[in-house]
Amino acid sequence: MNRWQHVSLVSVALLLVTSCQSSNNSPTATASGDEGTITVGTTKQPRTLDPADAYESSSIALIRNLSDRLYTYDPGSTEIKPQLATALPKLSTDGLTYTIPIRQGVVFHDGTPFDAAAMAFSLQRFIQNKGKPSFLLAERVESVKATGAYELTIKLKKTFAAFPSMLAFPGTCAVSPKAYEIAEGKFKPKEFVGTGPYVLKEYGTDRVKLVAFDRYWGTKPLNRSVNLQIFLNNSANLYNSFRTGAVDVAFQSLEPDQVKSLEEGAKAGNWQSIAIDGSVTSYLILNVLQKPLDNPLVRQALAALVDRPTINERILYGQGKPLYSIVPSTFSVSQPGFKTAYGDGNIAKAKQLLTQAGFSPQNPAKIQIWYPSGSTPRRLTAGFLRAYARQKLGGMLELEPNTIESASFFKYASKNIYPATLQDWYPDFLDPDNFVQPFLECPKQNFDEKTKRKLPGCKQGGSQTQGSFYYSDRMNQLIAAQGKESDPAKRKQIYADIQNQIIQDVPLIPLWQTKDFVFAKKGMSGINIDPLQNLLYSGMKK
Repeated sequence: MNRWQHVSLVSVALLLVTSCQSSNNSPTATASGDEGTITVGTTKQPRTLDPADAYESSSIALIRNLSDRLYTYDPGSTEIKPQLATALPKLSTDGLTYTIPIRQGVVFHDGTPFDAAAMAFSLQRFIQNKGKPSFLLAERVESVKATGAYELTIKLKKTFAAFPSMLAFPGTCAVSPKAYEIAEGKFKPKEFVGTGPYVLKEYGTDRVKLVAFDRYWGTKPLNRSVNLQIFLNNSANLYNSFRTGAVDVAFQSLEPDQVKSLEEGAKAGNWQSIAIDGSVTSYLILNVLQKPLDNPLVRQALAALVDRPTINERILYGQGKPLYSIVPSTFSVSQPGFKTAYGDGNIAKAKQLLTQAGFSPQNPAKIQIWYPSGSTPRRLTAGFLRAYARQKLGGMLELEPNTIESASFFKYASKNIYPATLQDWYPDFLDPDNFVQPFLECPKQNFDEKTKRKLPGCKQGGSQTQGSFYYSDRMNQLIAAQGKESDPAKRKQIYADIQNQIIQDVPLIPLWQTKDFVFAKKGMSGINIDPLQNLLYSGMKK
């Protein structure tokens, strides 16, 4: 998902009280008390709880725990499994129509029965209300219809092999037709009425409370309620609150040095530390339109310069995993091509490439690297790359770190302003397509209307949005081909071709993929994270 914001998923809570707005959607919610209540904490405030408009990790994480989708993931697996559907979709011979059997005996938090018509309403609303994530379905779905009381039929505009995985995106969850309406821009940011294991009890600026739904169709939560405490942009408060026992669980938004300290405390037996490989990735995005990065030799030189193990050790304290492909290693199609082609800290190759490009200590290549303020790992990475280039390349390359507040950074990323940027990527759905298409596809090349000539770079498309402005006819063809291909072996070969092309063109340089660390009090059990980096509440118990 295009959630470039360095944002954390949900974590925890004090029992506390500052101007909370109540929102009790269900008379059937169970009562909550201190016993059986889990406190979890975060530093990021959810912007909205409306699934049709939620596109930040802090919002998505809450919706994930409050809702059900047609399909979901087990922890540790990237394979979808039925949830509100009872089986995987049946696909028509032309690859355009998906028929999905719908679960019976499900009710919404407000008591409204769930059926195929309600699921069709939810997906139609996701598309037609035109919220931030609506493009995920709007660009691909022709129609959504209930073709039976418990049968849903979805027709696509064109074939897309990864489509079923998109139906596990939390925003595509079922919402009550009685509580919501289909109308562009009509959202309910402070309410939630779905079918999930929890009911939204309170929603405020610094506290969210979820209570177990006693009419839930599936496995009931092992706790009575969950309190989410929001330490707004203050990892120190979250860190200290966990250390002093004010919260039961702390998850993400902690700085690497805080994570390192809590890991040491876990080794001493003070609390639990659970480390899980994640699918969030970090890249150095290179703008192919700006000098000297318009020269592929300079981009390749940067790829040779980057020393991932050292970044992981010195900046991330071993809390990441070096990444050598645009696709994280959690997918079988991932190939470590950047390691094979460039290595790590390959100074001789970097000097050779810069020399070929016409640069020297007397005529250095100068590149600005921009990153959003508030991200310590990216700030330290930018500083490390500058110092490393100075130390190792003898003045042939000058890197200049620059920062700007987050909102402006993301606003201008697509405006051809930044030569290079450090960015994170949070996937919308778990398929290699979501790590390729948003970065590399460009259906509209730059074009000079006066001369009627094609110009270098991307005018409109994924690569323009992410700031590389990369354009390649062959890459567009490969992306289209993998989207249509349903044979896993053939699709894997297409991804090999995509990754080989990136190694040559270098519109970006993969840096690391995350490890997620959950910290929990001793005696707690059932701590799990799904593959989309969401902490799962319902299995937690103390």
